Amino acid sequence: MRQFRQLPTLPSLLSTPGTPFIHRDVSWLHFNERVLDEARPSSANPLLERVKFLAISASNLDEYFMIRVASLKKKIRTQSKGEGWASSLSHSLGVWDSILETVAKFGAKQQEVLDMLAPELRTENIHLVTSVTESGLISEIGRAVFESEVLPKLAPPESFDVSKLQALPNLRTAAILSNQLWFTIPASLPGLLSKTWEGVRYYFFLDDLLENFLGGSAGTQGEVGLVRLTRDADISVEMGEDDLEVLPDVVLARLLSREKGVPIRLQYRGHLPDETLSQMGKLLRLKPAQILPVSGSLTLQSLWILVKDIPTDEAAEHGLAYPALRAKLPVFFADRSKIFEKLRGQDYLLHHPYDPFDAFVEFVRAAAEDPKVKEIEQTIYRMDSASPLAGILKDAARNGKRVRVIIELRARFDEYNNLRLADDLRKSGVEVAFGLCALKLHAKVTVITREEPEGLMRYTHLSTGNYNSTTARQYTDLAILTFNQEVGNDARVFLDAAWKGLLPSAFKHLLSAPTGLHRKLLSLIEGETKAALQGEKTRIVFKVNALVDEPVVEALYKASQAGVTVDLIVRGACSLIPGVRGLSENIQVVSVVDRFLEHSRLYYFASARAMYFSSADCMPRNFFSRLEIAFPVLDQKIYRYIEEVVIPTYLADNVKARELTPQGTWKRRMGRASSARARSQKVFEALAIKSYQGTTLER
Repeated sequence: MRQFRQLPTLPSLLSTPGTPFIHRDVSWLHFNERVLDEARPSSANPLLERVKFLAISASNLDEYFMIRVASLKKKIRTQSKGEGWASSLSHSLGVWDSILETVAKFGAKQQEVLDMLAPELRTENIHLVTSVTESGLISEIGRAVFESEVLPKLAPPESFDVSKLQALPNLRTAAILSNQLWFTIPASLPGLLSKTWEGVRYYFFLDDLLENFLGGSAGTQGEVGLVRLTRDADISVEMGEDDLEVLPDVVLARLLSREKGVPIRLQYRGHLPDETLSQMGKLLRLKPAQILPVSGSLTLQSLWILVKDIPTDEAAEHGLAYPALRAKLPVFFADRSKIFEKLRGQDYLLHHPYDPFDAFVEFVRAAAEDPKVKEIEQTIYRMDSASPLAGILKDAARNGKRVRVIIELRARFDEYNNLRLADDLRKSGVEVAFGLCALKLHAKVTVITREEPEGLMRYTHLSTGNYNSTTARQYTDLAILTFNQEVGNDARVFLDAAWKGLLPSAFKHLLSAPTGLHRKLLSLIEGETKAALQGEKTRIVFKVNALVDEPVVEALYKASQAGVTVDLIVRGACSLIPGVRGLSENIQVVSVVDRFLEHSRLYYFASARAMYFSSADCMPRNFFSRLEIAFPVLDQKIYRYIEEVVIPTYLADNVKARELTPQGTWKRRMGRASSARARSQKVFEALAIKSYQGTTLER
C-alpha cells in the first residue's frame, strides 16, 4: 500500500505512519465511547438500559486491558531490531501513550454519566449512592450495610508491605490503611450492595463503603486507600498437533496462571501517598500512565447487580427498561415430528433474537426423539449452563444415538464452563473431542444424520452465533437450517477433520479458515473490482464485528477506486478510513450500537451474486489462528430477503447508527428533517412478530 502523507485522519490514530489504516486498539476505544454514549440521556434509552450500558463500558474496558493493552505491551517489549525499528518503536510507544491518555479521560466521562444517572434513579425510588458521606441518613444506612454485609466477610488485616501487591489476583481490590494494615477484599463480596429502608432501595458501592468505614473498624481512625490490579489474562495455548489428550490439563494450568499474569493497570482511589504509588509502580513495572486515579467506583461493572435486581416486567411497566422481546416460536417448529419433512422442501433462516433460540433447540430435540435419526454432531464454543441443549444431547446418547461434540476449551473466559461441560457430557455417553490444538475452533455447525428411503441424509444448521441460550437473547445472529446434501456433506467433512485434529478442506460450498476463507474473500473483492472496471453494476457489503485485516482493507480501497460501491456495517474496531478522495470515496462505514449486541457477519458481492454468512470477522486471528466457516446463502428467498430487507434496513438506521468520518471520528447519522426515524432493530423485531409478511420470507 502506497503512503498517503496527507491523510485527514490524525497520525496518532494510524497503525503505521502515513498509511491509511486506523490502529485497531485505538478504534476499539472509539467503539467503547459509542457504548458509553448509550448511557447518556441523549440516547433516549430507558433509564435502566442506560445503567446497563455504563456497566458494559466498564467490563469492556477491563477485558480491553487484560487482552489488547497487554498484547500491545508485549509487542513493544519484544519488538525486534531491524530496518525501521526505531521509527516503528517510536510510533508504537506513541500509540501506547495515546491509548492510556484516552482511557484516563474515559474514566472521567464514565463518572460524568454516573452523576447524571444517580439523580434520575432517585426519582424512581432507586437510590444509587455515589458518595456515602452525602447525608447523615445515607451515612447511617451505609454503615449498617458495611457492618452487617462487609465486615464479617473480611479476613483479619495483615501488616502492609508493597511487595504483597505481587500476590494480588487479577481484578481484585485491596485496601491499604494509613496505619500500615492491609486487607485483600474477597471475591465473594459484590461490588454493589443494597438495603431497603422505609420503602426506598439504597445501593452502595463496596469501595465507597470500604474507604469511609474500614479505618475505624480496623482499630484506627486512619485513612483508607484502595487499589485494583489488572493483569494480562490472555491464556493462549501453543501446542503441537499431537497434544489433544493433554489439552484439558494444559488449559486448566493456564487458567490458574491467569490470576498471576503480568500487571498491566493499577487503579486507585482514596488516601494513597505519592511515595507509596511510586513504589507500587516500580514493583509492578508500571509506567505512571498505567496507574490510574478513579474519582468514583473502581467497579462500575457491578451496576449489573442493580439492573438485575429489578424484575424486567416491573421495570418495563414503569418505563425503566425495554419490554421483553416478543419473540415467538415460528409455526415451522411447533410440531417437532414434521420439522425434517418441512426442511426437505426449503431452507429456513433464523434471525436471532427476533426468532427465538428455542427454534434451534426444537430442531435438536426433534433429532433426539426421532428413531430415524442415527447421529447428532455439533461444535460448541460457548454454551451456557442454563441451556437445555446439554440435557437433550445427553438424552439422545442415552437413547442409543451416536452423539459427537467438539468443544473448544479455550473460549476466552468460558474455559472453566467448557471443561465442566466436557466432563458432564462424557459421563452420559456423549463422545467429546477438542479439535485442533494449534487453532481455536470458532465455527458453529450442527449436523443431523437421518435414515430415509434414499439412505442416510443430512440436515445441517450453520450459524454466526454461539449455541448459547442466554446470549442468543442478547446478540443478533443469522443461522440457516438446510437439507442441501452438498452443504451437509461439506459440514460432515469439516466435523470429521476437526474431530481428528486435521485441517478440513475440499469443500463444494463452505469456505473455511485458515485454509481458504481469506483468499476467497480477496478473490471476490477483486472480482467486483474487475467488474466495475468493465462497466458492470457492482457492490460490496460487509457486516462484521471488526474490520482490521489490512490486506482486506487494502483490497476494499482498490475496489472503491475502481468505482465499486462499498457499504460496511462494522460494530467495533475498524481500520479502514472511508470517504477519502482518491482512496475510499465510494466507501461508507456505519456502526449500530443498540439494545442487542450486533454479532452477525455477512459478506455480499453483487456482481458475483455471492452472499456468505460466517463465524469469522475480518481479523487476522479469524483468518489464520482459528478454525472458521463461511457458508453460502443458496436459497433465493433468503438471499433476496437479506439483499432487499436486511442490508437496506441497517443502512437506513438514523437512530442508533453512527458513521465513520474521514478524520477517523464517529458521528451520529441524522436523517433529514422530513425523513422518518428508522431504527433497524425495531424493524427486525416488527417483521418477526408479523411472520415476515410482505417479504420473501412470509410464513
